[in-house]
Amino acid sequence: MADSADGRTFGQLVSDLTGDVSRLVRSEAELIRVEFAEKAKELGKAGAEFAAGAILLLAALMILLQALVLALSKIMDPVWASLLVGVAVAIVGALLLRTGAKTADPAKLRPERTAQALRKDAQLVKEQVK
Repeated sequence: MADSADGRTFGQLVSDLTGDVSRLVRSEAELIRVEFAEKAKELGKAGAEFAAGAILLLAALMILLQALVLALSKIMDPVWASLLVGVAVAIVGALLLRTGAKTADPAKLRPERTAQALRKDAQLVKEQVK
């Protein structure tokens, strides 16, 4: 076998190359693992902030609805004011839930364009095989 400029054989060079590639792949995998761990930590922090914000917004909504009840109680009995606000909020909530449920229907979430493209690709492959 021929020797390289530094005296190593071709087999040794291939072995060194294989070892170097293996170390590179391991270090890249470790880098990916560390980066994913960092991103997961950031995602957890963002989720906690999102939850805290949602809780505070819910509390603010309750206070504003109570203020509306108090304002309406100036012109009607407080019981009727509470009932009116409660029914109005319930109707809005029910409408939002219905709209959200229609939007989240699994049939509407199906990737139709991708499925159509895959069918075309399969048909093209079938035609090429014939």
